[in-house]
Amino acid sequence: MSKSKERKQKFTTPSGLDVERIYGDDTAGSYPYTRGIRETMYRGRLWTMRQYAGFGTAQEANARYRYLLENGSTGLSVAFDLPTQMGYDADDAQARGEVGKVGVSICSSEDMATLLNGIPLDKVSLSMTINSTAAILLALVLVEAEKQKVPWSTLRGTIQNDILKEYIARGTYIYPPGPAIRIVTDIFEFCSKEVPNWNTVSISGYHIREAGSTAVQELAFTLSNGISYVEAALRSGLKIDDFASRLSFFFNCHNDFLEEIAKFRAARRMWAKIMKERFHAKSEKSMMLRFHTQTAGSSLTAQQPYNNIVRTTVQAMAAVFGGTQSLHTNSFDEALGLPTRESATIALRTQQILAQESGIANAVDPLGGAPLIEEWTDRMEAESQLLMDHIESLGGMVDAIEAGYPQEEIEKAAYEYQRSIESGEQIIVGVNDYVTDDAQEPPIMKSSPVGEAEQVKALKKLRTGRNDKECQDALSALQKAASSENNIMPVIVQCIRAKATLGEISHTFRLVFGEYKPL
Repeated sequence: MSKSKERKQKFTTPSGLDVERIYGDDTAGSYPYTRGIRETMYRGRLWTMRQYAGFGTAQEANARYRYLLENGSTGLSVAFDLPTQMGYDADDAQARGEVGKVGVSICSSEDMATLLNGIPLDKVSLSMTINSTAAILLALVLVEAEKQKVPWSTLRGTIQNDILKEYIARGTYIYPPGPAIRIVTDIFEFCSKEVPNWNTVSISGYHIREAGSTAVQELAFTLSNGISYVEAALRSGLKIDDFASRLSFFFNCHNDFLEEIAKFRAARRMWAKIMKERFHAKSEKSMMLRFHTQTAGSSLTAQQPYNNIVRTTVQAMAAVFGGTQSLHTNSFDEALGLPTRESATIALRTQQILAQESGIANAVDPLGGAPLIEEWTDRMEAESQLLMDHIESLGGMVDAIEAGYPQEEIEKAAYEYQRSIESGEQIIVGVNDYVTDDAQEPPIMKSSPVGEAEQVKALKKLRTGRNDKECQDALSALQKAASSENNIMPVIVQCIRAKATLGEISHTFRLVFGEYKPL
């Protein structure tokens, strides 16, 4: 087996002991990838330190991104406000009071240009946590890349674009499942030809776990969602190896250190088998489960908030031991408000200390071969497979969602966990044990109260200055494309070039697809 290039450093302990690349079975970088998708893993390249941020106006968020990059972040993850996620412009009555609150407000190509000002798209990997309006946000990035004279073929990044988990756990859906999945697969097809290095979906277990699922449920429901996307893409006429290498995953990492490591190892093995045995993928890249990890937001406490630094460190270590490709570490003050610069810096420094000082990145799958880890990896696979088999018996994940199965299972798990906390069976330090009255409160960041007014003013200026006929013609073409079987992505890009807004494009889709109303 030829070895991939390793980082230029000597892999030894402080005592001078040599650290071998891998111990035990030398199977990293080969099917079924239980020990990692690359032979050298972090010895060859460290994980991407991708800090998640976004608030207020595009200008405010841009300042935070540039600060993070200056301090060593190697990738950006964009958080959008609820109106942007739900397809409403900032001046829509439905957006009132929510503009810029839980993420950045993006309504137009001008907003995207401001958000990415000074951020070279040919050098920085950009991830966007966006689902129902993912196609629109991707088009906004593509038009901005044109302005920066960056070829689409060189762009690197990810859109979450995982609409099924919205019906299961998060709720920021717009359209019914059928047309929503059609948009997802149109993105697959378009990017396979035009933006080949872009990850077209980040199949997310993160929000499933945040809603209260167990680790086993997170793994089972996430992989079942992945199967649904693959089947939809195949039905649309795509070939498995034309798009599967750009599928990626997004997992949560909680406090149970060993269970989380086993979960990540099992996920790789299960997905490899699914792709090879069920979908008959031939390319090795199609079988590799690549994933981003975020530490558990739901584990953060408002009580004794500095304890969250320790929780996040434990979770980040588990993600690294589990072989993640990129990582976001939560800031310790997120249970109280938006992260301050100082707390965001501590979160980033946590990753850098793990990478550069702890030594845990110097060997591949360092806990692999340990009897507990190997047995738990097998058990995670077996228990998750039972849930996946049940979903298949219901007709697949879309039918299971319509029947309410994953939603009910998550509700039961969340109830049981809360009950264990209230009974004292599960100890949360500073919450139900080791409680003090003198815990230090950190400073709280607040977003600008004038952000909504600024966005409304900017939208009015945009609409006044654009060519209305060109914009309306583009939106009419989009309505026609959405009503046909044609790929909608090229028409969305044309709408953005004509300065159509996110809300106007989403409204056009609403006219064709309608809105989803859960039972």
